[in-house]
Amino acid sequence: MSETQEPEIVFERRGPLALATLNRPKALNTLTRGMMQALHPRLADWAGNPAVGAVAIRATGSRAFCAGGDVRRIWEAIREGSDLPAVFFREEYALNHDIHRFPKPYIALLDGIVMGGGVGLSVHGSHRIVTENTAFAMPETGIGLFPDVGGTYFLTRLEGELGMFLGLTGQRLKAADCLHSGVGTHHVESARLDALVAALAEAEVATSAQVDAVLADFSSDPGPAPLAEQRAAIDRCFAGDSVEAILAALEAEGTPWAQGLLARLARFSPTSLKLTFRQLRQGRGLSFARAMIVEYRLSQACMAGHDFPEGVRALLVDKDNAPQWQPASLEEVSDETIAACFRPLGDQDLILT
Repeated sequence: MSETQEPEIVFERRGPLALATLNRPKALNTLTRGMMQALHPRLADWAGNPAVGAVAIRATGSRAFCAGGDVRRIWEAIREGSDLPAVFFREEYALNHDIHRFPKPYIALLDGIVMGGGVGLSVHGSHRIVTENTAFAMPETGIGLFPDVGGTYFLTRLEGELGMFLGLTGQRLKAADCLHSGVGTHHVESARLDALVAALAEAEVATSAQVDAVLADFSSDPGPAPLAEQRAAIDRCFAGDSVEAILAALEAEGTPWAQGLLARLARFSPTSLKLTFRQLRQGRGLSFARAMIVEYRLSQACMAGHDFPEGVRALLVDKDNAPQWQPASLEEVSDETIAACFRPLGDQDLILT
């Protein structure tokens, strides 16, 4: 049977454990609207079912847990003039909100690539299990977007300036760095994940402490975190009061690490960089629900703008890796342009129940 004939997401019950498996391995398990529409009511059912102690979410294959939302389909919808860009983000952010407030242990097995929409499916849960295959990132500034799916909330609650660093640069984190940053909670070898799921299905897992007890028999040390060596420089350079100040601090740092980041940031959308900076500075004081309402406003501004469709075209469609950003420089991105992205949408604003 071909992948297109198989369900995009598979559900099962194993004793007290409810299990969801993302099942688009050839597409790196990218998140579709159909997958969200299937998962959302299941979460509601599991939350209210006393026989379900915990939920685990994983993916088919070890290449990717979920490499992001199906942004290519959204790009096509923008060109078609359909309402998918409004509907997709509305439904995705409502799902992120329900994961954040899920009343039972929610265990994400992050084997492989975890980006964008995959972050939203995992990082808001109680347990985030990383493996030697994990590659975690929020790379949205490189496609003319911003770190959404709750990035406004979780990135601003990482220590020091790690959130600003990750949100602006899209830096990939391996297992040790995930644990160091707090993105991950436990490290388990990929080959032991099936045994872990079996153990969770046979145990009492109605509380986080009970899940932790099971994980204690499977967790291992991933080794030193390279990110730790740069923590002081990250906190020093990314504490600025503007994107320009951050770039100036990196320039003053003068190290190969800093020069590499400058070259990387120079390739990204200037509008996205400024949008992300304001998003994350403001996000420190927002509740999760309020953060998602703001993100929805930003998402719709990006859908109506130039840089998101151009970024997707350049990186995912034509793959020429040469996006033509408009405006092309930070200096040309006005404060008024950024402020407009945060304005309420009236009766089109996101409503969370």
